[in-house]
Amino acid sequence: MFNKSIIVLAAGAGTRMKSDTPKVLHKISGKPMLYYSIKEALKLSDDITVVLFHQASRVQEQMEKYFSNINFVIQDHANYPGTGGAVMGITPKYEEVLVLNGDMPLIQAEELKKFDLDATIVMSVLELESADGYGRVIIENGNVKKIVEQKDASVQELAITTANAGIYQFETKFLLENLPKLNNNNAQKEYYITDLIEMAISQGKVLKPLVVNEENFKGVNSKVELADAEVIHQNRIKKEFLKAGVIMRLPDTIYIEEGVEIQGESIIENGVSLLGNSKIINSHIKTNSVVEDSIVIDSDIGPMARIRPLSELNKTHIGNFVETKKAILNGVKAGHLSYLGDCSIDEGTNIGCGTITCNYDGVNKHQTIIGKNVFVGSDTQFVAPVNIEDDVLIGAGSCVTGDVKKGELYLTRAKAKTIDGYFYKHFSSKKK
Repeated sequence: MFNKSIIVLAAGAGTRMKSDTPKVLHKISGKPMLYYSIKEALKLSDDITVVLFHQASRVQEQMEKYFSNINFVIQDHANYPGTGGAVMGITPKYEEVLVLNGDMPLIQAEELKKFDLDATIVMSVLELESADGYGRVIIENGNVKKIVEQKDASVQELAITTANAGIYQFETKFLLENLPKLNNNNAQKEYYITDLIEMAISQGKVLKPLVVNEENFKGVNSKVELADAEVIHQNRIKKEFLKAGVIMRLPDTIYIEEGVEIQGESIIENGVSLLGNSKIINSHIKTNSVVEDSIVIDSDIGPMARIRPLSELNKTHIGNFVETKKAILNGVKAGHLSYLGDCSIDEGTNIGCGTITCNYDGVNKHQTIIGKNVFVGSDTQFVAPVNIEDDVLIGAGSCVTGDVKKGELYLTRAKAKTIDGYFYKHFSSKKK
């Protein structure tokens, strides 16, 4: 199945990001940038090596949350800095090795398959309207003849609009033989992988250019570029769901993270955020609602509702300004202005406006269990742990502090009393 090894370069600090977070850990659609490079690489190879240096342990720890079948190496940055130094000391498993960058989150496996050309080196190039700021690639008779940096280019070379996209596939034998020949005789005192191009040309090797899509090979070096890349990635995600039959109202206003699943005939309205590994099945998520790491099946949510992690909603109506957290709701109606956390509520139950499950005692979380066909009056507080059995009526304004048996009415309101003329007495006393 696999015929190439892949090296992913992820050692840089990314100073232009102006952040303490390593560049490759900055997120796009809920996942670190490096996640996407590895994800696509694994579609092509079972021999993936990620090169780390800056905050290496932090980066490795984050990636191991998602992947268990990749290798990590630490670049000897003190002695061999630069992109060439990054690939030293690695012995690829296969006869071809593809070198990727960890800051290219828009890369796709289908594009990477195109590197399978008969050549010692296949290098990615961009055909641009203006190549200003890029190294130029000189191509003659379909082969790469030279790479020239902009600062070193002649007037004729500056007119060339073919630029280096920064991804390479090498014959492993050539790479291992020539890496020891690299030197750092340059202004930056670094070992450059691009010097291998010059070596291959001088040795009469075949170097093939591969024209690639700029969008897929877009590098991220700043917060501006991060935001631009996320827009592209979001559009990809939403396009796939639209093609699968999901209805989206004003899709440009919707945010969907990598890992979300939407199935069946679902409707996602404007301003909705679907986060984490949420799963939406045959459901209607209304305007400005948030669903995070939760499952919603045959239900309608919102508008302006918040479904927090580990909630499971089935055949349930959640109205405006209702918040759930770790809530298992089956056939429930909660129309508005309620908080339902650490609870299990069964079918036919109606949750009145302003209901709160008081799940936290300052030390531990406790569960509220509510059975079938329970009517909960407005402004009710359940002080967990409590167990409300089936067919129970909770009077409005109650504070439930203990279990309630099947068929009971529970209420804690004091008997009302009136004092005739008290309004006038109260305010007249204030004027004196």
